[in-house]
Amino acid sequence: MRHFDVEMSNLQNHLLDMAGLVQKMIQAATNELVSRDPNQIDAVLSLEKEVNIQEIVIDDKCLKLIALNQPAGADLRFITSAMRINSDLERMGDESLNIAKMSLDLIKYPEIKPLVNIPKMIGIVQNMIIDCIKSFNTSDSDLAMSVLSKDNEVDALRDAIISELKTVLIKLHDSDTIQRATDLMFIAKSIERLGDHATNVCEDVIFMVHGKDIRHPRA
Repeated sequence: MRHFDVEMSNLQNHLLDMAGLVQKMIQAATNELVSRDPNQIDAVLSLEKEVNIQEIVIDDKCLKLIALNQPAGADLRFITSAMRINSDLERMGDESLNIAKMSLDLIKYPEIKPLVNIPKMIGIVQNMIIDCIKSFNTSDSDLAMSVLSKDNEVDALRDAIISELKTVLIKLHDSDTIQRATDLMFIAKSIERLGDHATNVCEDVIFMVHGKDIRHPRA
């Protein structure tokens, strides 16, 4: 096997490892919120450091592969897609940290209402992320397309959560309720952004496989 092929395989493995770290961050952050477990933030903080290191390592590998080998065609699409996926994974980690930090403040107080739509939203987004990583690993553009179709469902749940919380705010005006409702709104937005990053990865997979950029379809 050529040295270039070995390095390309190593790049793919590094991205999969990073995706695994990000998935652990998301799980720890959501466990903190749903189980009201403040100890989970320690795992999120530790994993975030690893993710940030991996982002730098992967970017460096991509740049060296381009500079030393001058790849073209499918190889170049793979490397440029890897760089964009790397960025989206790091941002998923950032959103997980945001969820963990807001949850830490939120769980100090009693629940405004039982969480119903947020766990549903989390479940959909987690499945989106699993499938987007699988589609990258297997170059499965059909699976990537199926993930894109779930984005509207996530957006609808976010809108429902915000609408419910606005109703709560109209009825109750104490400062503690306002803070808890605001935290939940920001958490819902962060979960929605996780889904957005998963769709970005899938768009990159489609570009990687077919050379077709679907990020901004023409009217």
